[in-house]
Formats: sequence, C-alpha cells, structure tokens
Amino acid sequence: MMKILTNKYWQERYEKGDTGWDMGAPSPPLTAYLDQVEDKNKALLIPGAGHGYELEYALSLGFTNITVLDYAEAPLQAIRNRLAQNECFRLVQSDFFDHQDSYDLILEQTFFCALSPSLRNDYVTHMHRLLKSGGKLVGLLFQFPLTESGPPFGGSATEYLERFEPLFSIQTLETCYNSIPPRQGNELFFIFNKK
Repeated sequence: MMKILTNKYWQERYEKGDTGWDMGAPSPPLTAYLDQVEDKNKALLIPGAGHGYELEYALSLGFTNITVLDYAEAPLQAIRNRLAQNECFRLVQSDFFDHQDSYDLILEQTFFCALSPSLRNDYVTHMHRLLKSGGKLVGLLFQFPLTESGPPFGGSATEYLERFEPLFSIQTLETCYNSIPPRQGNELFFIFNKK
C-alpha cells in the first residue's frame, strides 16, 4: 500500500532530520543550467524546494523574482533563518496542486519523485498550467525502477516521454553527466518547453 504523503508526513520527516535527499548544497546540474540563464528577471518557481539551496544559488546570480513552494513549514522556516527575507523571493507554504500563479521557468529537483506516482499525470497538467507561454520546466528526474518503497519513486525516460510529450516539447532528456557521486547514472537532466 502506497504511503499517503501528507503535509504532516513531510513536516515530521524534517523534524526528525530524515532528509536523505538533502545534499547540503545546490545540485550541480541545476547550477550549471542557472549559470546560462541570461534574463535574471524571469519569474522562477522552485517547488518542493526543501532547504532552498537552489534558491540561494539563484539569488547569488542576481535572480530577482523567485517563488519557493513547500508543503511543510519546517524547510521554509530554515530558509527564513538562513537568508534574510528580501524582495527577490517569496516563500509559500502550500500544496503544489493548490498553487495558482504563472512562471517563465520552473526548476525541478527531487519534487516529482517525492509525489505519489498516482499524481504524475496531475503534476504534468499542473506544471503546464503554471507556466507562461514559452515557459520551461527544467531539472532532474530519477531513472531507476519504480517501486512502492519510496519516496523517492523512480521512473524511466520512456515513461517520462509518454507523460510529458502531450503538453511539452522535449528539448533535452539525457543521463546527467554532472550528478553528485551517489546519484551518478540515476538522474536524467531535462528541459521541457510548454507547448
């Protein structure tokens, strides 16, 4: 039976320090991508941002319009404690599927794999809805067999293509060359453009 991944579930994981996904630093594939984004005023969403390392990196590059979304309060409080609140980012505690806004760029880092696999088509539809015309969904997806033992839940390039191609044009979907060592070979880097 699949776990029900509620707000309480995630809050308790943070409170217990049970955060195996937390690398303690921004993901190298995502920093490499952010380094190439010229327009730092793009509206950027980081869903399921955890402790916000990608937020911190984006701020260091001069991004001015970032939204961090998380279901649990604990990681957002950790961000508040670490970073002075400023006008360049906002923190939103909400269920992703209830979030309503529009973005030029959405950064995916261990969020998709943390959702129950039964929500994957809903994820694709909602990401499409949140992106402005010409918007991009960019990030990392795990490539290891899908089991019920997650999160994280795995998947394959074949599955991802089937799910995303109806609503996104696939610019890039390839095994990541610059993953951190524990994830080497298990991450796909992708750039999907809203159709």
